[in-house]
Amino acid sequence: MTNQKLFNVAVVGSTGAVGGQIIKLLEEREFPINELKLLSSARSAGKKIVFNNQEITLEEATPNSFENIDIALFSAGGSVSKHLVPHAVESGAICIDNTSAFRMDPDTPLIVPEVNIDQLNEHKGIIANPNCSTIQMVAALKPLYDRFGFSRIITSTYQAVSGSGKSAIDETIKQSKEIIEGKEVTPDILPVGSLPVKHQIAFNAIPQIDKFVENGYTFEEMKMINETKKIMGDESLEITVTCVRIPVIYGHSESVYVELNEDFDVEEVRSLLSKAPGIIVEDQPEEQKYPLATSSAGKLDVFVGRIRKDLANPRGLNMWIVSDNLLKGAAWNAVQIAEYIAKQS
Repeated sequence: MTNQKLFNVAVVGSTGAVGGQIIKLLEEREFPINELKLLSSARSAGKKIVFNNQEITLEEATPNSFENIDIALFSAGGSVSKHLVPHAVESGAICIDNTSAFRMDPDTPLIVPEVNIDQLNEHKGIIANPNCSTIQMVAALKPLYDRFGFSRIITSTYQAVSGSGKSAIDETIKQSKEIIEGKEVTPDILPVGSLPVKHQIAFNAIPQIDKFVENGYTFEEMKMINETKKIMGDESLEITVTCVRIPVIYGHSESVYVELNEDFDVEEVRSLLSKAPGIIVEDQPEEQKYPLATSSAGKLDVFVGRIRKDLANPRGLNMWIVSDNLLKGAAWNAVQIAEYIAKQS
């Protein structure tokens, strides 16, 4: 039996929602780890996390934290990644970054394993994880692009508050209780913590995720547009996105309209998606079976349903795409990339 190579792994942002899921997945997937280093802010350093029945003490993430590290998974925010990733690469680590810091860097591959794993070896020490809402959309669109080609995508997202962190989850729960009890609500976090105007999220829908840019779109919407073109390797794609925050805790939902380049049969589309890696088709409207955020939470796959032809355009296809934003949208995608790196070593 061939001995499995073991890796020294660092997780940066170990106390965050995504970092916690990464650590959990590394344990569940029995990733071949020699040593696991858990890194955090100075505030959290000294705390302990149990991994494989052993307590690991969190250390402050510094430029000197990556000596002898083979793989470093980052999920502590863009400013942290911009500061620390170059030091980790210089120390010899392959960095898988969950932030937007390097996604559009032309020298950094932007990887969704089911879509473009062939580009993994083009990295120069950094591999970027796409935005959560981008990942689930391109995973579902890839088999259709390969079979039919397409030119136009129109997407509206319905994104869970966990995408804005634990404070947004807490605010949603707190506001919901206050409204039910007839109390006044004072929003403090959403839509964007750093902006002066805040909106109620409980029993509401906020058509803003991240800040607005000059063209009237938000950074989140522009991320989806630009990342999709890069991942699909097609700058000619015409993409329109509206991103909306809704009072769901886990699981992003997306209404996606795509114009295919060829005539298509809905049954062939269902068949293609059913055979695609990481995709589960739930599309039985007569039984009211379709993807739900509540049923996708805690699962690794991307769920697709409400598959139907557009009534005005014979080559137009409508779909409903749902996935756990902390898993396939972040932690699982990153761990998948790490697994590919391990298999190649």
